[in-house]
Amino acid sequence: MRFAAKYLYTLDREGPVLNGYVVTDHDGTVVETGTCDDPESEEIFIDGAIVPGFVNTHCHLELSSMHRLFRKGTGMAGFIDQINALRDTTSREEKLAKIRYWMDVMWDRGVSAMADISNCADTFGMKSSSQMYTRTFLEVFGTEPQDCPKVISDVLALKAHADRMGLDAAPTPHACYTMSPQLLEASSAEGLKSGFLSYHSEETEEEEEMLKHGRGAMWDNRKAAGMSVPPVTGKSSLLYFLDILQKVHPAPFDEHILLVHEVCMDQEGIDAVKKVLRHPFIALCPLSNLFIHGTLPPVDLMRSNGLKLTVGTDSLSSNDDLDIVAELFCLQQHFPSLDLHELLLWACRNGSEFLGKEERFGTIEPGKAPGIVMIDNLDASGRLTAGSTSLRLV
Repeated sequence: MRFAAKYLYTLDREGPVLNGYVVTDHDGTVVETGTCDDPESEEIFIDGAIVPGFVNTHCHLELSSMHRLFRKGTGMAGFIDQINALRDTTSREEKLAKIRYWMDVMWDRGVSAMADISNCADTFGMKSSSQMYTRTFLEVFGTEPQDCPKVISDVLALKAHADRMGLDAAPTPHACYTMSPQLLEASSAEGLKSGFLSYHSEETEEEEEMLKHGRGAMWDNRKAAGMSVPPVTGKSSLLYFLDILQKVHPAPFDEHILLVHEVCMDQEGIDAVKKVLRHPFIALCPLSNLFIHGTLPPVDLMRSNGLKLTVGTDSLSSNDDLDIVAELFCLQQHFPSLDLHELLLWACRNGSEFLGKEERFGTIEPGKAPGIVMIDNLDASGRLTAGSTSLRLV
């Protein structure tokens, strides 16, 4: 197949190829790219952009049945209360139907690979039969130290189930505020055996208040429920995590570690990350951040420090959609200096590097099969608009 567009983003060079084309063979492998001699003669010419398939680096697919059930703007403590109240209010059949529907929607919109969070096996069947590559992070919780051995035993059994289904999967810790220090260390140790971790970090100021000062809505929420709380360290939750991580093995870490959200990241945290982690990645989920607490990460600070940024959708409990283009448009709106090329680097190439799948995904180059996706309704200067959508071509 041959496709041409006003803008071809191969992402292996600076900026787009104007009036570019891409040729793929029958299995989607890229054969050739170039510039059209006569765009008007092209059989398929798109007045928009052709881009590689997206990599959604943070999703909770198993929560898809919670679409439009949650109130917005409740803060993290209120959001957790809603999760606890609503998580088991739909049947297994409805959950599986919604998982299949939204997996198909993401594929059709151009998501070729995904890092997904699972707390159970509900998504395993869909993942094993999907054309989309997935790495499943088997997330664990547990605030009581004595429960740590049982939680680890259970998640290793879940990993064995995923292994039998041919999935790439491994344990991962959830966040500092849902875990005892013992479980945070043990689950990190198990996950790092795979070479990958995904960790919810500094998602809200409520989390920081809890770790630094032992106060705030999340602290009160846990105490009222009779649950143990993490130690009050006077440090950010990110620094707390890095301290625990170094109990697993000494720094620096060669594993790929994804820090999800990082709404409260500061220069001290960035400096610590660079010192401890050789391959840190940040997952930006802007629409989820706005949904829950109306704030966004310090993207410009992250960019100026050269951090590898990626893009996720989070779940339909904290988002109205699972749409990578909508996430990119949100980032463009709030950080106007971002151009489409940089946004696509985050949504495609950086995500593939996090997953260790850059030999297949992330760029449009001969020999790769990243998926070929079109984005329409760009403005006159080639920037995203509120009407921009994506569609898989290959």
